[in-house]
Amino acid sequence: MFTFGLAGDIHGFDPLALLLIALIIEASVGDARLLFKFVPHPIILIGKMIDWFDRKLNREDRSEMDRAIRGALVVVIVVTICGGLGWAVAWLTQNHDFGWIVELFGLTALLAGRALYDRVRAVALALREGLEPARLEVAHIVGRDPRQLDEHGVARATIESAAENFCDGVVAPVFWYVLFGFPGLLIYKAVNTMDSMIGHMTPRYRAFGMTAARLDDVLNLIPARLSGLFIALGALFVPTASPKGAFKVMLRDAGKHKSMNAGWPEGAAAGALGLALAGPRRYSQRVVDDPWIGDGTAKATNKDIHRMLYLYMVASLINGVWVTALAIIRLSP
Repeated sequence: MFTFGLAGDIHGFDPLALLLIALIIEASVGDARLLFKFVPHPIILIGKMIDWFDRKLNREDRSEMDRAIRGALVVVIVVTICGGLGWAVAWLTQNHDFGWIVELFGLTALLAGRALYDRVRAVALALREGLEPARLEVAHIVGRDPRQLDEHGVARATIESAAENFCDGVVAPVFWYVLFGFPGLLIYKAVNTMDSMIGHMTPRYRAFGMTAARLDDVLNLIPARLSGLFIALGALFVPTASPKGAFKVMLRDAGKHKSMNAGWPEGAAAGALGLALAGPRRYSQRVVDDPWIGDGTAKATNKDIHRMLYLYMVASLINGVWVTALAIIRLSP
């Protein structure tokens, strides 16, 4: 029986074909929000589980070591539960005539390409109306304090978020689904959600969220580099972008980023668009004095956000092309 990614013999609905359908649906209509007005979204359920463990196990009167051990235990529990649920969904797809419908809905919900595009575009539209509306919109996609951002800061933050979340929301979910089917995708999204909720370098989460943060780094190791590659290749098809600059800055400056992964797609975007990204920035509780990525201008504009959207769409198509190529190879006699 075929259940996971690229391994095994194919029976039932082929997962790669299902993935391609989900990519097309999600790109066209988004993440099935209408359906999830009536049933809980998988990420909401995962988030509630993580929050429950956080409240029960992450107490300030416990030692750092105790909290670190409990945080690692939470990761093991959440990964095991999500892996089991993912396996059950994959089993339904391969063993019941209409089981694939459940997996298709799950896939569409857990891919975030259209949602990210819409969020980035919303910032661009708001920036036309003024700085304050743009600050309100950009607060949905960045962790820094938007009140400190001028017009150029809003544009840079938006472009950085688009590049980094291209990995988290598009490339990485597809990568782990191709390798391990729905269990791989669900585990990745669970770890990514844990990282966003408890993987912070704050007194409360430094120990408790350490395992979640490190595991998220590991799971994004290959997808982040693929994301940078897809953005750089996408620059070949964007008239105002530089593929040479994308590869140059990505390879030279990726290591300057505080994250071992985010510098790859951000570096590719900076080089492709002729911008300087990252650099010093203010978050709610601290100021981060990071080096600049890229040697272009730091004065990004609304026009650059639209250029990034164009580049993002082309890179997303490239992400779909490699899945299509795999599907054709697998299904060829």
